[in-house]
Amino acid sequence: MSDSKETVVSNEGNENNTNQSTHKSKGGFSGQIGFVLAAAGSAVGVGNLWRFPYLAAKDGGGVFIFIYLVLVVTFGFTLLTSDIALGRKTGKSSIYAYAELNKKWKFLGVLTFIVPVLIMTYYAVIGGWITKYMVVFMRGQHKAAAGDSFFTDFITSPVSPVIFGLLFMVITTIIVYNGVQGGIERCSRFIMPILLLLIIGISIYSLTLKHTDDNGVTRTGMEGLLVYLKPDFTGMTVKRFFQILLDAMSQLFFSLSVSMGIMITYGSYVKKDVNLNKSINQIEFFDTGVALLAGLMIIPAVYCFSGIDGMNAGPSLMFISLPKTFSAMGRIGQFVGLLFFIMAVFAALTSCISVLETVVANCMEIFHTSRKKTTLIAGIFYGGMTAVVALGYSIFYFEVKLPNGSVGTLLDIMDYISNSFLMPLISLLSSILIGWIVGPKVIVDEVESTGDKFTRKHLFVFMIKYVVPVIMFVLFLVSTGILDLFFKK
Repeated sequence: MSDSKETVVSNEGNENNTNQSTHKSKGGFSGQIGFVLAAAGSAVGVGNLWRFPYLAAKDGGGVFIFIYLVLVVTFGFTLLTSDIALGRKTGKSSIYAYAELNKKWKFLGVLTFIVPVLIMTYYAVIGGWITKYMVVFMRGQHKAAAGDSFFTDFITSPVSPVIFGLLFMVITTIIVYNGVQGGIERCSRFIMPILLLLIIGISIYSLTLKHTDDNGVTRTGMEGLLVYLKPDFTGMTVKRFFQILLDAMSQLFFSLSVSMGIMITYGSYVKKDVNLNKSINQIEFFDTGVALLAGLMIIPAVYCFSGIDGMNAGPSLMFISLPKTFSAMGRIGQFVGLLFFIMAVFAALTSCISVLETVVANCMEIFHTSRKKTTLIAGIFYGGMTAVVALGYSIFYFEVKLPNGSVGTLLDIMDYISNSFLMPLISLLSSILIGWIVGPKVIVDEVESTGDKFTRKHLFVFMIKYVVPVIMFVLFLVSTGILDLFFKK
């Protein structure tokens, strides 16, 4: 009996030594603040500034916001906790983290790894678009940016979007090349406070706006705030409710960086004495607050100068409606627009860094290569992919009908596979693994390993076992178009 016990202790010691050596070779965050800022930087990205406002405008304002907030404190919290705790417990990135829980489930780690691999093909492209607008506003050409064809002319050019995309990719690669503390954490510590101040400042300014259009109609930012927050149930059906739920869940995945291996990777860099319960609450609060502020910053301003029609611009809200809004503000619009796009570049950069870091960290474990070599190879590969996807609106332009009924280009296809197909599937499978195969206690014990209280432990256990698997299964059917077949019948 004692020999058996000694063997277990010996194995645990070996496992801890392995985790420590892995942590040293990959690097780690200096402490809780560094981790929270980096994780929040990953979460606060284009998803908050670009997708959240236009989804809120599209999906009934307050209806979408309410559904999103419910999902954040239930699904978001559950998935975020699972990812971060799994990463810290194993000290490994997604592929090997899932394999360590159960060898037969290594395939789930592979699926999770595929998500950032796909996202990285187009994230620098979007980052390049934002960088282009920042440069345009810096040069005082905000009136030109407000032109009806400016955005279309830019993305359909065979040169300009490639150059800006590659520039963004190079900056991302340099930061990841410099490691966890020297690159990612240092960048996050500098960017995140500035980002938050800019968002709050522009949000307050948006609420003070007042504009009278050519028809003599006066609209204010405060009226736009009501449009943003007031629930609109017009045309609500069961199918539309599920679509809003899917939009909110897709936004949650993209925003909190869950079910894509990022938080598992970041979790693997967290020291054992960091209070995970407190850190997760802070990340949740920070990310959701920025998402709500983004809507508060964008929708009142767009409504004030462009009315309801401007808010219905969809994904082009950021690149078409906003420049028109800044142009209509007059001289102050150039300054406000410049601040906005600087902020947007920062947000896109911190997210892009986390995606590339996840790819690099997994590849380092798979191929046993150094960070510098792996980052350089990944940077070159994704530089090429960035160019290809950027040219998806010109030289490589084509359209494909997606299973969810929409029509997409090359970028849309990558986004659909990663966000609408793989992420719900990964969440479904991981909830089954943690909830029913290995048991929630694995995650609960890791959160409580520092002696700190896991305040939402019972909610976590209930969600991971009973709610997440069912809802994720339904959302997977919706996102793949399978549920539509039942409705048609």
